[in-house]
Amino acid sequence: MLQRERKRRLEAAEAFRGGGREEQALGEEQELAVLEEFMPEPLSEDELEEIIDDAIAEVGATSIRDLGRVMADVMPQVSGRADGSVVSQLVREKLA
Repeated sequence: MLQRERKRRLEAAEAFRGGGREEQALGEEQELAVLEEFMPEPLSEDELEEIIDDAIAEVGATSIRDLGRVMADVMPQVSGRADGSVVSQLVREKLA
């Protein structure tokens, strides 16, 4: 839930700023700061790559066809601490 709200605040701030409404954008960013206080610490790229490498080895993945199995193993470990699209991109790069 916090991830979804965080994303909404980021998109709203960007939209307000694009429309020349700086005051509303700042308001959204202030709300975002409060939300981020309650969110778990995000994983660093090195930590995320280590988790992905371990999952690839554990699953025995050798090609992009194994993407789903790797993602099924990785996502529960990084839930709330990494964006799914970033995880997917890293897994794709490693399996390519």
